[in-house]
Amino acid sequence: MASRLQEALAANAHVWGGWVVGPTVIGPEEYAAAGYDYVGFDVQHSYLSDADVALMLRRLEHVPIATVVRLPDAAAAPIGRVLDAGADGVVIAMVESAADAAAAVAATRYGPSGIRSFGPLRASLGIDPAALQNRASVFAMIETTRGLAAVEEICGVDGLTGIYVGPADLAISMGHGPTDAWSRRDVLDVILQVQRTASTAGLVSAIHASTGAAGNMLAHKGFDMITLASESQALRRGAAAHLADARGEDT
Repeated sequence: MASRLQEALAANAHVWGGWVVGPTVIGPEEYAAAGYDYVGFDVQHSYLSDADVALMLRRLEHVPIATVVRLPDAAAAPIGRVLDAGADGVVIAMVESAADAAAAVAATRYGPSGIRSFGPLRASLGIDPAALQNRASVFAMIETTRGLAAVEEICGVDGLTGIYVGPADLAISMGHGPTDAWSRRDVLDVILQVQRTASTAGLVSAIHASTGAAGNMLAHKGFDMITLASESQALRRGAAAHLADARGEDT
């Protein structure tokens, strides 16, 4: 059975995601109500552990939204836990080589083709190892110049679902500020190069946009899967708009 993420990617030219960086019981449901296709849970830059995420994933069994989890590396145990709890996919940070990407794929697959340990936590997913590993999507983050240099080899790793661009770290690795990805032509050029390489390899091209405006631009540039605001950014924007309305200010 396909995951919600796989179904969304198959049905839509673009899928739109929200992002969660803190414990929340309503954030993912609000993203779903707003029409987002997926929500990402961040275990790299957040107040969340993989155990926190596993608990939140269990609450989403009957909420119509796909889920991915960003993890700081390809350690097998955390990847296995979030997949066992029902995550549709994992996004592995700081991938800089084909070996890094292969390790991430191996952590989502059972033996003999991988190193994932069998231990499903959500009864509705069943106990068929082939079905469980087939529903697990794996994204390698390209966010350093070393990753850029190896992007073709990374895209050639068997079992990889897609490439996920991290614009802030990529800009930093190129000697710019973390918010310069959309204003620096050299950074945007390599971001689009990664998109073309992933697309040519038949992989999903994904990216962290951080704003709706950037997301619109990136969709027109060919990206398939685009993460927009985090729950804290969305709350801040909505709260500011309500306050401006109350004060009679133009927004």
